[in-house]
Amino acid sequence: MANILKTSFSVENKFEAFYTGGKIEVCKDGVYMFCGCGNQVKVLEIETGKIFTTIGQDEEISRFCLSPDSQYIVLATQMLLFRLWDWKEQVLIRSWKAIHIAPVSFLTFDPTSTLLASGSADSTIKVWDITREYCTHNLRGHQGVISIVKFHPDMSQPKLFSGGEDYRVRIWDLETSSCLATVEAHYSIITSMEFTNDGKTLYSAGRDGIVGIWDVGGLNVTTTIPVFENVESLILMEGGDNSVLNVTGDSVHFLTAGNKGVLRVWNTDTASCVHTQVKSEKTDKESKEMERGLTQALFIPALDAVVVTTYDHNIYVWRKSDFGLIKLFSAYNDEVLDIQFLGEKESHVAVATNSSEIRVFELSTWNCQLLHGHTNIVLSLHVHSKGKLMVSSSKDNSICLWRMHSETGLVSCVATGLGHTHAVGSVTMSRLSSAFIISGGQDCTLKLWNVPDTVKADDAVTTIHCQMTEKAHDKDINSVVVSPNDKFIATASQDRMAKLWGVDDLSLKGVMRGHKRGIWCTQFSPVDQCLVTSSGDGTIKIWALSDCSCVKTFEGHDCSVMKVIFLSKGMQLMSAGSDGLLKLWTIKSNECVKTLDEHQDKVWALVANHQEDRVITGGADSALVMWKDVTKLEIDEKKEKEENLILQEQELSNLMIQKKYLKAIGLAITLEQPFKVLGIVKEIMSTDGGEADLEATIALLRVDQIDAVLKFSVKWNMNSKHCHEAQYILSTILKAFPAEELLKFPNIKTTVEGLLPYTDRHFERMNRLLQQSKFVDYIWQCMRMATAGSGKELTMGDDVHMIDDMTDIREVIVKRSTKRRENKLFTTRSSDKDAAKSTNPEVTSTTVKINNRAQQENRKQKRKNKRIKILAKERATTGNSSQTIESKNKSKKLKKREENNNVQKARKCKKYNNNLDSKSSNKISRRKKINKFPKR
Repeated sequence: MANILKTSFSVENKFEAFYTGGKIEVCKDGVYMFCGCGNQVKVLEIETGKIFTTIGQDEEISRFCLSPDSQYIVLATQMLLFRLWDWKEQVLIRSWKAIHIAPVSFLTFDPTSTLLASGSADSTIKVWDITREYCTHNLRGHQGVISIVKFHPDMSQPKLFSGGEDYRVRIWDLETSSCLATVEAHYSIITSMEFTNDGKTLYSAGRDGIVGIWDVGGLNVTTTIPVFENVESLILMEGGDNSVLNVTGDSVHFLTAGNKGVLRVWNTDTASCVHTQVKSEKTDKESKEMERGLTQALFIPALDAVVVTTYDHNIYVWRKSDFGLIKLFSAYNDEVLDIQFLGEKESHVAVATNSSEIRVFELSTWNCQLLHGHTNIVLSLHVHSKGKLMVSSSKDNSICLWRMHSETGLVSCVATGLGHTHAVGSVTMSRLSSAFIISGGQDCTLKLWNVPDTVKADDAVTTIHCQMTEKAHDKDINSVVVSPNDKFIATASQDRMAKLWGVDDLSLKGVMRGHKRGIWCTQFSPVDQCLVTSSGDGTIKIWALSDCSCVKTFEGHDCSVMKVIFLSKGMQLMSAGSDGLLKLWTIKSNECVKTLDEHQDKVWALVANHQEDRVITGGADSALVMWKDVTKLEIDEKKEKEENLILQEQELSNLMIQKKYLKAIGLAITLEQPFKVLGIVKEIMSTDGGEADLEATIALLRVDQIDAVLKFSVKWNMNSKHCHEAQYILSTILKAFPAEELLKFPNIKTTVEGLLPYTDRHFERMNRLLQQSKFVDYIWQCMRMATAGSGKELTMGDDVHMIDDMTDIREVIVKRSTKRRENKLFTTRSSDKDAAKSTNPEVTSTTVKINNRAQQENRKQKRKNKRIKILAKERATTGNSSQTIESKNKSKKLKKREENNNVQKARKCKKYNNNLDSKSSNKISRRKKINKFPKR
């Protein structure tokens, strides 16, 4: 495999954004999670982290709701439509108008999954009967947007509780469609309502920082508990003891999630917080950002877990027993800036996004770990060859060193370095050992950092110091890389130059100039003494390290080339452009082998694993795409197809030899070889009774096979050599099947469209042939009538004499046509000359010359006529029958008549010319006389 150049990559896995905000839902068995993502709802498999299905159409979704039995999902769109989906089958069951005049803000089902309540921004609540498909209630009374709607869990008490922007809770009687009570229990928007198991108590929470406990029977608030945060979700914890969370079975506890970013457990009897989730260590800036906190908390009984969403689109799955983290999903990565494989077996991937946190994904489950250490956007990552150490650089002017624990798979920060005055755009580590770090950034300096051995073994965070600094470029440094032998450093900058430096003292070894725009990336070859650069001018260049000269240039990208790497042990390149395209290049042939298109925006990150059989890319479209090398697989598949094709063709020839035409046609259709089928049809029709055999064979074919034969007949019909077989097949099928069955054929429309034009053409050609054949019959009958006057019927034995007569007639016709042309030419010339004479007295001599030429032509024609007569006499002497003699006499008479006519025409022309000459001479003499008299 090492010697095989790569030719193709396919998408093995793709991790893209699946949650962009709003509420989430989890099915009752805890297997699937429903997340809103733009104009779609993504169904995520919690165990594997993969997208199971996608629901929705090209319209923005304002709200969705999953039925309690987890069978249906209802989408409310911005176009004020409700769409009911069977999400497992991906079938849209029905759509209906919402009747609201503003977007729907809340949806909920009753416990039986038959009633649906919708709250809207138009301050109304509507209740829908899903099974009978009509609106049962239209409830008015709130002011502002409806924030929450909740059915009573006991359907024997048909009540509905709602809250809105007027900060009031209204209780509705669904039997009478009337409002039973209006309670001012909160001072801000109500965000959550939960009933106890017996349905007698209701807990409500809002953004006013209090939780209200209701007596459902009395429709009033009995207790108010201040929680001192904006509560987004409330979860009841009834029954059971939990010493970790300080929960006892004597009293009711509830859990709150809000802007403080942690889960807290409260005791209703004491109205106090009994447990607070422990925060991870963060900087002061991050702690302030976390004040925006949690947006939703949802209890999943099947998993005994709490699912929590955060403001930055992360989804946590916590154990309810101790709030331990089960899984973390990074649902929206924003813009991916850099990627690196991590771990000894490259089981994880580290991703730098448009955030201060580094995301580490486990490739098997896409479980995420967030690394906190930087205070601004992380720009670059690099992992040491052994896979345990990773270095990162950020816009906070610092670098961080991270170590991964082999046993737990957790990554922690072990060292930080400060020294740059501006954002650090690129960072890398030594290749042979983790002895030093090289960094470069917007301050145009190159820095070398030594990594002490204590840092690699101790978990405590230490500070590393810069050992050497060099002013490297005049503009931002975009890329820094160390050679495989740790002796050289290459830098690439926006000043359109790449430079080569020595590691020992950061001395300049060479400068590479040639790009027309800034250079985004540079890489050393793993085997040769060269490096590659990619630039904003759309080109990729390979430079020799010996003299820093450009040895190869690759052109093919239409825009900036953001990243480039070596593959196939330095024999190939893979590049990523700002148009989202990946290109695979072969260095020896200097050509692009493959272009891959999967990203929707520019690709910032591109990295390959050590075996070079996997490549992962990330870009501005928030997608991580895992590519797999399928070159060997495609070669094997091609060989297997060729072998199967040879075997099937041999089987086809054997069937034709054995005259098993039905199986042969079926096999040829399977192989999609239309002209093989044509050969079989011709062979059947060539036998005695072949047409009947062909009809019987076609009758035994399946419908799909007949459809394929019709499709093949379109190709046959394009050629006049094969059109007869195509038309016969078409005729046979049209006779065998009625029109209703023919319309059921899958390709009948395209087949008819392909047959019609060529069939019309063949029909016109046959019509022309038929007319020509009738014309031959007509000539034959005319010739029989011509010979009838001689008293002898013309028979087929007289063909030779007939041909002689026809040649004589042809000669006469040719002679007449030539005479007509000559006379026409003569008359036109004479008329031109006469006109000239009338204007010019010197034309008389030219007319004499023209007359002489005409006489010469007449003499030549007489000689030709004599030759023709001699030939006719010879033919007459060779002929034996009286029939030929009579025909030749007739031809002689015709010739004499023609000669006499020509003589008479010539005489008339001479007289006409003489008259013209006399008239012109008279005119000239008159003019001379007039000119003698002087003017008055």
